[in-house]
Amino acid sequence: MKHDCTKRDDLFKSSLLCLLPILFTPLTVLCRSVFYQWRQIRPAIRSLTPHAARTIVQAFIACRLDWCNSLLYGVPENLLRKVQAAQNAAARLLSSARRCDHITPLPVQRLVEFKIACLVHQSLALLALTYLTTDIHLISDYRRHPLRSSTDRTLTVPRTHNRFDDRSFAVAGPRL
Repeated sequence: MKHDCTKRDDLFKSSLLCLLPILFTPLTVLCRSVFYQWRQIRPAIRSLTPHAARTIVQAFIACRLDWCNSLLYGVPENLLRKVQAAQNAAARLLSSARRCDHITPLPVQRLVEFKIACLVHQSLALLALTYLTTDIHLISDYRRHPLRSSTDRTLTVPRTHNRFDDRSFAVAGPRL
């Protein structure tokens, strides 16, 4: 008796598509909470000193955006735009710029890549948590005979079979 693999694959794909909004709901909640804090802070920001304003924005807005932002690696562009809009709003709040004024803080995508690169560096220096250091391996660790390139700090990139695996730290870290 032959099994119909296409029906099973279609069912798997449709169930994954149903789960995508659930997976990215925390990102929407994050942006909603950042804009809520922004609306609460905005009326009082003019009465504060620049240092106090920077401290309040850092405490209530920037820390929410920075928390676990390495999980944003590989997230679709439309979801990253929401986080970028929240970051731009915080920057406008501090610079007293209007909404129509052009402002260019560091793009969220670059911040995410920088955070992953920092985690890779800490893993190589054995300063990161153990579960992170076990995911990062140098190519020279796998060679029996040393090569001229063994002094390079090139990392191995494991093979993956789907896009969700590409977002894992073991794959994303060495690719950066």
